[in-house]
Amino acid sequence: MSQNQGNIIQLEEGWNDVIKKGAIDVLEKTLDDGFDTSFEPKEYIRIYTTCYDMCTQRSPYNWSRDLYTRHGETIETYLRNTVLPALQDKTGQGGTILLNELKHRWSNHQIMNKWLKKFFTYLDRYYVKHHSLPTLEQAGLQHFKTEIYQNSKENSTSAIIALIDEEREGEIIDKTLVKSIVELYESMGMGSLDSYTNDLEQPLLESTRAYYGRKREDWIAKDSTPDYLIKAEKALGEEKTRVVEYLNPATEPKIRKVVEDEILQKVQMNLLEKEGSGCSVLLANDKTEDLQRMFQLFSRLDDGLQPVANIVEKFITAQGTACVDKRQARLDSGEKDKNDDPEFVKSLIDLHEKYLGVIRETFANHHLFGKALKNSFEEIVNSDVGQYSNAELMSTFCDRILKSGGEKLSETEVEQSLDRIVQLFSFLTDKDMFAEIYRNQLAKRLLNQRSASEDAEKAMIGKLKLQCGTQFTSKMEGMLNDLAVGSEQKSEFDQRLAQQGDAKGLSFGVQVLTIGNWPSYKAPEVAIPPQMSKCMDVFKEWHDAKHQKRRLTWVHSLGNATVRATYGKKSYDLQVTTLQAVVLNAFNDGKTYGFTELKEKLNLDDITLKPLMHSLSCGKHKIILKSPASNKIASTDSFSPNAKFTSNMRKLRIPVASVDASHNKNRVEEDRSVAIEAAIVRIMKARKTLGHQQLVAEVLSQLAFFKPQPRVIKKRIEALIDREYLERSSENTQQYNYLA
Repeated sequence: MSQNQGNIIQLEEGWNDVIKKGAIDVLEKTLDDGFDTSFEPKEYIRIYTTCYDMCTQRSPYNWSRDLYTRHGETIETYLRNTVLPALQDKTGQGGTILLNELKHRWSNHQIMNKWLKKFFTYLDRYYVKHHSLPTLEQAGLQHFKTEIYQNSKENSTSAIIALIDEEREGEIIDKTLVKSIVELYESMGMGSLDSYTNDLEQPLLESTRAYYGRKREDWIAKDSTPDYLIKAEKALGEEKTRVVEYLNPATEPKIRKVVEDEILQKVQMNLLEKEGSGCSVLLANDKTEDLQRMFQLFSRLDDGLQPVANIVEKFITAQGTACVDKRQARLDSGEKDKNDDPEFVKSLIDLHEKYLGVIRETFANHHLFGKALKNSFEEIVNSDVGQYSNAELMSTFCDRILKSGGEKLSETEVEQSLDRIVQLFSFLTDKDMFAEIYRNQLAKRLLNQRSASEDAEKAMIGKLKLQCGTQFTSKMEGMLNDLAVGSEQKSEFDQRLAQQGDAKGLSFGVQVLTIGNWPSYKAPEVAIPPQMSKCMDVFKEWHDAKHQKRRLTWVHSLGNATVRATYGKKSYDLQVTTLQAVVLNAFNDGKTYGFTELKEKLNLDDITLKPLMHSLSCGKHKIILKSPASNKIASTDSFSPNAKFTSNMRKLRIPVASVDASHNKNRVEEDRSVAIEAAIVRIMKARKTLGHQQLVAEVLSQLAFFKPQPRVIKKRIEALIDREYLERSSENTQQYNYLA
């Protein structure tokens, strides 16, 4: 018993003689002197064994609890008596001095904590674990937090913020030092970022807000918008780099939000509308780089791009309105209004092409700017000036490109021009009006052999089909198909005509058209010469035998002819319409006819005959002489062949004003009425009962090719009620019921 008692290590003996003297005192001295701390293996084993024995002795000589307590007291005493006074001495001597001291003391504490943990490993492994106590490392950190961190964090935070502000002003700071102190803040969270967030990050965000608030007021007062945004972009980049270099990554979105709010959000409209350098000025001067920077910076903000898009829309609308006003000014100055104004249409195409490029390249094709462009051009393109609508001007522009003798363009240029005009067409509200006019002009090109390229015609129809669907272009495709099918029939009939020999002296061809595909034309019952009439009879007989269920209607106003006119020894080939040829044939006898007499002879009315006589007697080539001579045709005029007619050209084309309008507005209105009623019936059949405003809104959403006024829709609703497709609700007059 006495032998066992002699091996027991008493608390004070083991602590004072071995642990404190051999480990703690040595550790504190080397740390204070600034030397590297290390222990000889033999000495380390002696101290470790003593701690081990004191923790494994049987009760009441198991000193585990006492050693755990004295471990904490040792650290507390050293921190309180040595470290804290050293830090307090450095306070007030400058932020860098304080932070360097704190960094040094924090490094020393980590070394002390490490060695004490090694010496008391057995204590940490069993006693701490068994009693669910903080580990020795955690306890050491907690003591540092309580004794040092809590007493110095206010001063160290102020010092860090001061250094960051110095760096913002362009000075060079010790980033490694700041990073070390930031790591200290992170460690004080004991596994979380609470200490870093509350004690450093929050004050830093408040300081950053104040700093950039001052900068904002300074910059906005003296800098242009581009210069301001360059500084803002630089500041945001520097703050991001700052986080990467010495702050915690979790700070980046928070500090970014603060900076964005202070230097962008609070002055956004001031920057966008700044006189002499705002968004409109940048657009007007094509400042692509500045606009890209503006887009990138304001895209950071919630709804930050909408104000920019609004200004872009307003600017583009103003540019387009200037084009419209320029056309109005030309008309006001006395320029003749006509349906062919390529200068105006090209100005709109160029404007759209320019700002489409701006939207794609400068604003990254963002949907808000795409919508701005769409809204602008819907307003511009639907602003009609003068007698002719923009729909007609655009269709006539297409006509210039597609007909022979029009614009002199290569195949690539034609393709590009058609693409651009279709883009412009997409903004038209009255697409059905465009279709009606385009179809009439297409018919003239096809029937008069004035189409420059069949491939180009098909390409244009294909583009319209892609834009508006099959229904929009079905009749146009039918027109091309009629000509393709008719070519084969024409060859077959020509062989038949040659075999019979009934049309000696005449080369005769017929183009058969499907009446539903083509525009409606006037078909005057002109008195056809016998030779021409014989040819018509031969064709009708052949056609009726081949197509028994089809009925032919002759439209002479669409025909054309080449007439050989002989004057003495000289002859000319006159390229004329069928009706002009009939008129010229009437003068073959050399007689003079009064207008009324000629009208009765040819069975034509005034409206048809006057343009014909004007073309032959008042145009460039006066084949017929008119008495009295003037540029207008009167019912009292008389006409005779011009026996002295001469020309330097052998082939002469004699144009005549069309007796058919470019489009039939009444027909378009009728088609619109049918489309509106069809939409109403479709909607009501599906919904059964619907309020007036809802019905109007749904009808407008379904109509793709035009946008009628609500009063027009109301009128069609009334018509359907009269025809008993709908009825008003007996309980609510603003509600309609569908009648099956």
